[in-house]
Amino acid sequence: MSGLVLKLGPHERVLINGAVVENGERRSRLAIMTPNANILRMRDAIHPEEVNTPVRRVCYIMQLVLTGDAEAIDARMQLLRGIEQLSQVFTDHDSRTQLSLATTAVLEDQHYQALKALRSLLPREERLFAAGRA
Repeated sequence: MSGLVLKLGPHERVLINGAVVENGERRSRLAIMTPNANILRMRDAIHPEEVNTPVRRVCYIMQLVLTGDAEAIDARMQLLRGIEQLSQVFTDHDSRTQLSLATTAVLEDQHYQALKALRSLLPREERLFAAGRA
């Protein structure tokens, strides 16, 4: 099976091409077969007041593209600049791999994959900020 497979918990919500879809009583799997569908799990959504770190800022811009609140072509340069800035801080191999995946995904208009790669940096960023406060 090709495409994106979403595994949803009971009553979990997901935004698909601008429509909020809520799962029923049981766990389920959805196969998204449409290429380049805009998908955002509502549990993963970053709210505007939570955009308080560099990684969250770049993730939020990508989220705006996925929700249809920003045009991909307009956000592309801002996203690439943000990823480049992050690459100056995240210098370890794993982070570089995720940033490279995000860059490729942005260039290929694979917005969900770009957000997924960028979100993987959130725990690392949190650890860096925690170490800076110690």
